[in-house]
Amino acid sequence: MTSISISYTLKYELSFAPQYKWSEKNDCFNVKTGRRIKQVYNNGCIGYSINGKFKSLKYLRTQLVKIQITPNPF
Repeated sequence: MTSISISYTLKYELSFAPQYKWSEKNDCFNVKTGRRIKQVYNNGCIGYSINGKFKSLKYLRTQLVKIQITPNPF
C-alpha cells in the first residue's frame, strides 16, 4: 500500500467557528474532521456549508481572522 501526504499552510480562521480554516490557496478545511470543504453555488451566491448551514463568501470574508501563532517556550 502506498500513501501520499500533503501539507497546507493555514492562514485564516472563522471568528464564530474556529475549526474552519483557510489555506493560502483559498481552500477551506474543517480541522476537527480533517476534511476539505467544497465551495458551493446556492441561490445565486457562492459560499460554503458551515456547521450545516450555507454561508455566502461575502459574509464569511467579514468573519475571517488571521491565525495567531503562539511562540513555543521550548
